[in-house]
Amino acid sequence: MGPLGDLANGFSVALTPENLLWALIGVFLGTLVGVLPGIGPALTVALLLPVTFTLEPISAFIMFAGIYYGGMYGGSTTSILLNTPGESSSIMTAIEGNLMAKRGRGGAALATAAIGSFVAGTIGTLALTFVAPIMVEVALKFGPAEYFALIVLAFTTITAVLGASLVRGLISLLFGWSIGLVGIDVLTGQSRFTFGAPQLLSGIDVVTVAVGLFAVGETFWVASRMRHDADQVTPVSGSLWMTRREWSRSWKPWLRGTALGFPIGSLPAGGAEIPTFLSYAIEKRLTMYPEEFGHGAIEGVAGPEAANNSSAAGVLVPLLTLGLPTSATAAILLAAFQRYGLNPGAQLFDENPDLVWGLIASLYIGNVMLLILNLPLVGLWVRLLSIPRPLLYAGILVFAGLGTYSLNTSTVDLIVLYVIGVVGFLMRRFAIPVGPAVVAAILGPEAEVQLRRALQISQGDATALVTRPIAGTILAIALVALFAPLVYRFARSKR
Repeated sequence: MGPLGDLANGFSVALTPENLLWALIGVFLGTLVGVLPGIGPALTVALLLPVTFTLEPISAFIMFAGIYYGGMYGGSTTSILLNTPGESSSIMTAIEGNLMAKRGRGGAALATAAIGSFVAGTIGTLALTFVAPIMVEVALKFGPAEYFALIVLAFTTITAVLGASLVRGLISLLFGWSIGLVGIDVLTGQSRFTFGAPQLLSGIDVVTVAVGLFAVGETFWVASRMRHDADQVTPVSGSLWMTRREWSRSWKPWLRGTALGFPIGSLPAGGAEIPTFLSYAIEKRLTMYPEEFGHGAIEGVAGPEAANNSSAAGVLVPLLTLGLPTSATAAILLAAFQRYGLNPGAQLFDENPDLVWGLIASLYIGNVMLLILNLPLVGLWVRLLSIPRPLLYAGILVFAGLGTYSLNTSTVDLIVLYVIGVVGFLMRRFAIPVGPAVVAAILGPEAEVQLRRALQISQGDATALVTRPIAGTILAIALVALFAPLVYRFARSKR
């Protein structure tokens, strides 16, 4: 059965009344939380992760897909009306979108962002449908050495890409890895980093880590900046639809942004930031109205927003086929898989095809739902932005605590949550990226297991990690990803 047959089976799963309801709830909650100031898709998924663990896996991941895409949609509203991007990939949308809103064309900016997101998300999901099975065939050739090399690549790329400083990225990575090592060593049975607390013998739940670093850490950071940062909501005035001229100026940027976003998002070192910046630069060069850039050009919203959403579909390719998270949001989704005892990769496609293809089919459905929801409910999203931030973030703090406590009904989990939250606040204070810590907490134990297996197979010969062709190639790419930014900065400083 080919991808189309698998996708048809996925639609038969996703179109059941129960799963349609969870998809609708997911896109609504994702947009609802994502539209709030300073809250991006990663924080949205982390915050709502504990709520879904009473669901069946298929329903839960259909809801996660809706939350993921809904958080991406909601972030554009905040960027345009509040000039507060929820994450770095929305910076370009905020630049021109907020200027459009100040010129009385906020409705058109929201419309081109929503429609461009729909176009890019649909095309990106279509590409995911056909690329994922090819990647599964590649994954079948991987052994312990290849998987260890792949995790090393994930560590190096996300450390080099997220944040301006490699040293800070490595600090974040080591912190996350140390959290992942808490508990009992699966091979020797020895306890590690438990400090005599029996509740820590089973390790620290990755959901607690994600919620602590993102939700609690962000709340503490916002509270510390409350008197310094004042947000001004730009009201939506004029028509909530685009004129014929704005349509003609938007459709080409949508397609160009989509073409940039998906392939770059699929790469281990891609992410969403690179295609959005490239899209903005390309649209600025190709536009017939260069005088409008820097004053509210609709191409500067349409292209980057399409690139942002198509890269979101691209991120799912390495996540589903290789278990490789290339963004903070993907890392939290990987945590959700592990919480259900599922490991993304070739075996997931063989053992749980209904889940995988139901998830992919739900992305098509969620895109349609988001398009229908976003444009008519613009007034509701705007009113949400007027919620006082002290009340908003106090609610997030309470919600994070209740969700974490419900996982194991343990007060130790709450203590760990707020300790990690304080660390998350300090990381923001000293510009240490949070993403590498979450990825390391999830993949660190798996890296240790795969390394030990590879050494057992080779009878302790460490050269087997580099002499196997695929593993050696991946490790070489990891070295390039780690040192290329340093070489580039050194060469630039010399010039």
